Amino acid sequence: MRIEAYTQVQQLYNNNQMKKSKQAETAKFSDQFEISKAGKEMQTAKSAVAASPDVRNELIDPIKDQIKNGTYEVSNESFAEKVIRKYEESQIF
Repeated sequence: MRIEAYTQVQQLYNNNQMKKSKQAETAKFSDQFEISKAGKEMQTAKSAVAASPDVRNELIDPIKDQIKNGTYEVSNESFAEKVIRKYEESQIF
């Protein structure tokens, strides 16, 4: 049995492991990411919505004035139709 040959192989194996570990230490890794076109469009839309006002005063102000003056009227038929439509939309068949 030759023990010397075994130790020589072991030394070679250890040297290769050391070289690999040194290479791993010196290797520089960097993470990168790129936003897709759909993601960019979503960001643009999101920022546009955030920049717009929550309430459109040009539509609300005339109605507020009519309510203050007591001249705002609602059609009973129109109101009933909208209530029925909302009820039917909420029903799950």
